[in-house]
Amino acid sequence: MMENRFICKELRRGIVAVALAAAFGAAADVPAGYYSSLSGKSGAELKNALHTLLYNHTEVSSYSALPEYFRKTDVYPRTDPKYGQWWEMYSDIPLYTNTFWGLNREHAFPKSWWGGSQNTPAYVDLNHLYPSEQAANMAKSNYPLGEVQTTSFDNGITRVGTPVAGQGGGAKAVFEPADEYKGDFARTYFYMVCCYQNLTWKYTYMMNNNTYPTLNTWSIDLLMKWHRDDPPSQKEFDRNEEVYKVQANRNPFIDYKDLAEYLWGNRKGQPFNLGAASDPGGVPVLVTPVQDMSLDFGQVAQGCQGESSLQFRGENIRYNVQLTVTGTDAAMFTPEVTQVSPSAINAPEGVWVKIKYTPASLGAHSARLIVSDYKDGGSRGVALRGECLEQPVLHDFRALPATGVTSSGYTANWEIPAQGAQQDVVDYYVVTRTIVTPGGEPRQVDHVAEYNWLEVDDHTDGDAESYHVRSCRLGFYSAQTNEVSVDFSTGLGAVSADMPLGVVYEPGGLRVVCGGSHTALRVYDAAGRLALEQAVVDDGEVLHLPCGVYLLVTAEHPQPVKVIVRD
Repeated sequence: MMENRFICKELRRGIVAVALAAAFGAAADVPAGYYSSLSGKSGAELKNALHTLLYNHTEVSSYSALPEYFRKTDVYPRTDPKYGQWWEMYSDIPLYTNTFWGLNREHAFPKSWWGGSQNTPAYVDLNHLYPSEQAANMAKSNYPLGEVQTTSFDNGITRVGTPVAGQGGGAKAVFEPADEYKGDFARTYFYMVCCYQNLTWKYTYMMNNNTYPTLNTWSIDLLMKWHRDDPPSQKEFDRNEEVYKVQANRNPFIDYKDLAEYLWGNRKGQPFNLGAASDPGGVPVLVTPVQDMSLDFGQVAQGCQGESSLQFRGENIRYNVQLTVTGTDAAMFTPEVTQVSPSAINAPEGVWVKIKYTPASLGAHSARLIVSDYKDGGSRGVALRGECLEQPVLHDFRALPATGVTSSGYTANWEIPAQGAQQDVVDYYVVTRTIVTPGGEPRQVDHVAEYNWLEVDDHTDGDAESYHVRSCRLGFYSAQTNEVSVDFSTGLGAVSADMPLGVVYEPGGLRVVCGGSHTALRVYDAAGRLALEQAVVDDGEVLHLPCGVYLLVTAEHPQPVKVIVRD
């Protein structure tokens, strides 16, 4: 099977289907001027220049919209016998493009390595997001790349297991892709450690925290070997072009195969020079936006507004660039300015222009942004797309007991919200943990979850924790669930926070229900401020509080009890 896959990949490359420049192995259709900021730089300076170039790009509309982008970036072409199927690099199971069933949106560079935050372009960067068959995705988890010694999962494309000696960086397992995709993953990782060298890594299996060269020694050896043994394929060239049309940035390690050698390989320390053929001289070059790229605003609820930004960057631009929106739905898309100055565009990082999408009716809408007069009357077009949906109805659901409770973590669980047999459409869930350190005030931490569970791995032994959950769709949030308290004393999971301390609503306050006297009562409001403090509280005692949301703790019951006081 391995030999057949290798032959298929060579056929897909074509007979020099994309010409490579002799000096650096550059794809023939790299846009003029795009990489000029790298010329003459070496080592850390070269990597910093890559970070600046790559990081400033147009973000895709949303994580939930990724399958629509994948239809452009990750399907077999018409010339391939597998046309009509997703081209995913984790299995050889036929999965067809009429549905996204059986697939996940996979961060090839695990999002948990930077803590999973959505507040970074890395969360939705198509240069490392791929469709992945679900079982393989679950098996590979957030393990680093590596060569497997003892296999625990093998579907013929993806292998997971213990690493060979010297690899893994301390992880218990590694993920090894098929030979035909090893270079693809290596170049993906090269891109990520350059584009996002500003992030702090929570897991450092393969990286040091952002001191050049960022990758550690064993990772460099592995990734350079995979990069050299499996050079860029036609699949990668084609995908790079499609991503460029969406994000206006590229993976330079696909365009210039030898670039990696200047950072981590046999040319490390030497200056990287593009050569005269890539020097735009004094010719006006508008690097971005790209002809026929799409600015997708995703789905917006009725009565709401979407916003996105488009980067304008170039060299030797001499005229104001004019922005005009045309098309049937042109009135729904509004740039914040109608022209951009040459000085702003020619600046090293260019300038970003905000565009608002204000739908006037339900349904899909489109228009075209015409960018003109940047080069002696030259022009190019950018597609603008958005969809307006009715405001979502989000139903109540319940948080469920935690499982897998240890001294350092647990798995929070909850129901999938539904009305009858019809499940709610949910973009993501927000899990709010309430953490109480002995003698301290409660603090709340929010986490975003894609599924109806969340693994918590940073609990501090001795702290008390509870959690509740909200679902989110199109920027609207459901009511929060019941509060669940995690019982770390037995490791048996979680119990509802109603015993041995509970509360019953009373007009203008609450009545305490407990098996005996409790001491050191503290009541905090939703902002974490101390609202009431009492040395002793007894069963049946009424506490008078203004309307609001409160958390109660006592010395005998450190797990917070949540209550809502109404009129």
